Amino acid sequence: MAARGPERVSVLLPTYNERDNLPLVVWLLARTFSDSGIDFEIIIIDDGSPDGTQEIAQQLEKIYGSDKILLRPRAKKLGLGTAYIHGMKYATGNFIVIMDADLSHHPKFIPEFIRKQKEGNFDIVSGTRYKGNGGVYGWDLKRKLISRGANFLTQVLLRPGASDLTGSFRLYRKEVLQKLMEKCVSKGYVFQMEMIVRARQLGYTIGEVPISFVDRVYGESKLGGNEIVSFLKGLLTLFATT
Repeated sequence: MAARGPERVSVLLPTYNERDNLPLVVWLLARTFSDSGIDFEIIIIDDGSPDGTQEIAQQLEKIYGSDKILLRPRAKKLGLGTAYIHGMKYATGNFIVIMDADLSHHPKFIPEFIRKQKEGNFDIVSGTRYKGNGGVYGWDLKRKLISRGANFLTQVLLRPGASDLTGSFRLYRKEVLQKLMEKCVSKGYVFQMEMIVRARQLGYTIGEVPISFVDRVYGESKLGGNEIVSFLKGLLTLFATT
């Protein structure tokens, strides 16, 4: 395949109760893409937020134009994997960025993802908190230990060839993301990890860019005890089936 960088980038932004964060993350994205001269669209997949996130998204559509901001809501909370499948139906870019809407992922790293992709003609570029000058800010020790422990366990059991498996800030070729979505069965926290494991199985190439991850500014973290249990179950399932 000839090296081909992004002509247009589609950002998939799943939201649930992000009315405070959404205007800022959209502004940062629009500014980053404009400054870099990259054509873009932002697809907001809101899962029936009760806090008025959809109304904010509608206003943003009017401000930036419906060619740049597309609100594609769903009736209720249906999980991250299905949010990406839903959003991808509307994506017109040849590359897709997945990221969180809670300001923990700064859009300034996206041009670096794109540079890295062009440099190695990668199928996937993943943001990593665990290499180079990457890092995590604002987490307490417990969160850090859970994340590091999850990552270490995964490295030992699955040997995936990537340093940050539970992160959700990545750039994918659109057709690669579509293929991976067909293969993935996990939900929640395990989903991001399975994407990388399946990518390796299918022979896709993965580049990494160090990122700083900042804990969410507004709202509640969505990682609870049951997420940790489901992560461990998912990890063991992947270990048994890959």
